[in-house]
Amino acid sequence: MNKTLLPALLIGVCATLAGCSTPSLITLNDGREIQAIDQPQYDRDSGFYEFEQLDGKRTRINKDQVRTISDL
Repeated sequence: MNKTLLPALLIGVCATLAGCSTPSLITLNDGREIQAIDQPQYDRDSGFYEFEQLDGKRTRINKDQVRTISDL
């Protein structure tokens, strides 16, 4: 019974964690669109949104350059 319980729990945990990410589309004031793996985090101290692009690069964009952020 333990041999089937552990893999089932691991699959359940991984599926739950995968469901937590929400891909986002960031539209800039100049019309460009950037896709992010997850919802961008806003840093009040610096005034920048921080997020990870689809290719894995961490990116920061000034709040003043962002027009909209929407879920995909």
